[in-house]
Amino acid sequence: MQALTQLHARVFGALEARLAPALLPTLARLTFAAVLLPYYWRSGLTKIGDGPFSPDPGAYIQILPRAFEAAGYNPSALGPLATAIVVAGTWAELILPVLLALGLLTRLSALGMIGFVLVQTWVDVLGHGVALGLPFDRHADGLVDTRLLWLLPLILLVLKGAGPLSLDALLARRQGNSAAFTPASQPR
Repeated sequence: MQALTQLHARVFGALEARLAPALLPTLARLTFAAVLLPYYWRSGLTKIGDGPFSPDPGAYIQILPRAFEAAGYNPSALGPLATAIVVAGTWAELILPVLLALGLLTRLSALGMIGFVLVQTWVDVLGHGVALGLPFDRHADGLVDTRLLWLLPLILLVLKGAGPLSLDALLARRQGNSAAFTPASQPR
């Protein structure tokens, strides 16, 4: 039995040491790009009105549903702060996913997306009345379940960075600072 556990430790230790540092962040970015980039891109485009800083009225319904309803569905009745929130949310929804897919400013972009997903969930529950659902139940399609799966690759990117196949790594190599993108668990 000891020989089997030693073999197990050697094989999976080698995989973890050699493949995980490059593979995990790359797969996290690829998963995000395949699943959530199109979702956020389409959603963000629905919020753009006549210009880049002129949100579509539907953007107010999506981002500030209760306030927009209370204002009689009149964007000008909400004031400049509401417009700034909607414009910032729209641009974050468009820019952060692209930065993540490219692997540019990855850790900051992933932190931004984590905040975005948390705020989005809060708006969905309190503003739109979406049922929160419960983790660890027999249903895997609840809001909490879904959003936890969305957060996992983002948390991994915050902790591990973009990986070697990214603009972050390319910029680091050009600056002669590849150690900045080496995971802490590996010797430099």
